[in-house]
Amino acid sequence: MNIEFRHLRTVKAIHDTGGLARAAELLNITQSALSHQVKGLEDQAGVELFVRRTKPMKLSAAGHRLLRLAERVLPELEALEQDFAGLRSGKAGRLHLAIECHACYEWLFPVLEQFRKAWPEVDVDIRAGLAFDALNALAREEVDLVISSDPEEIPGIQFAPLFDYQPVFVASAAHPLAAKPFVEAADFRDEVLIAYPVERSKLDVFKMLLMPAGVEPRSIRRVELTAMILLLVASQRGVAVLPDWVLRQVKVSSDYVTRPITREGITRRMYAATRSDDGAKPYMAHWVKLARTEPVVLRQGNAARGAVPAAEG
Repeated sequence: MNIEFRHLRTVKAIHDTGGLARAAELLNITQSALSHQVKGLEDQAGVELFVRRTKPMKLSAAGHRLLRLAERVLPELEALEQDFAGLRSGKAGRLHLAIECHACYEWLFPVLEQFRKAWPEVDVDIRAGLAFDALNALAREEVDLVISSDPEEIPGIQFAPLFDYQPVFVASAAHPLAAKPFVEAADFRDEVLIAYPVERSKLDVFKMLLMPAGVEPRSIRRVELTAMILLLVASQRGVAVLPDWVLRQVKVSSDYVTRPITREGITRRMYAATRSDDGAKPYMAHWVKLARTEPVVLRQGNAARGAVPAAEG
């Protein structure tokens, strides 16, 4: 039996209107065409679907079974059609993110909150479990955007610059290194380094400073939350290196000091990696715009929300 969506719509329309004439008008076809369609459907089924001796026209027992199918399938079909219409218009879609930057949660959630209000039909999710193989997951279409500070040449993948930031040394105001104008790799040899629980190659202090210099800290303490890292630093349990966007509160606290990494300082750039075909989607472009602004807000306060970060130019 070859049942088509139009057959389900026909059964539902006749049931709802009680007759062929009004159902034909509802479906925007002629009554003759509708009657022919009903006969063809009954011939396929081999049973009577409508009781024609009654007014209004009623479904038979077999017809009611087909009606139940229509009531299950047609709403799902309508929702699918609306989803496709949203995709064609650029108002709907999927934005599943993977993050190669643990501290990015500090600015990511405010970005997602603004994005949610602007694009309520876009399905947003964070796939943190894919962080260590995020770019390959992007190429396989398992995620749609990767936040990374390490751009690579990958066919079909583009990297949009978001913002520049500086990894900054943080210590207790009573720490001996607080007296120095800047810190160098050798300063970490006798220190407990408090860091996020990610592999060393993902941490700026190792990648940009300690590994090139061949320096190993006295020990490493892994801590999940930025607030806990700062609490431990203030308690003189160790030192840390954090992105400047998370240190706005530290700058006005007498418990901490911040110092540049090396005399010249270290500057890094954060990127949003997307598939090349997706980069021009309106909601994707808007997310990138929001992500370029929020870290500036964290560093400088709400007055900076309209500022344009250096990486955008």
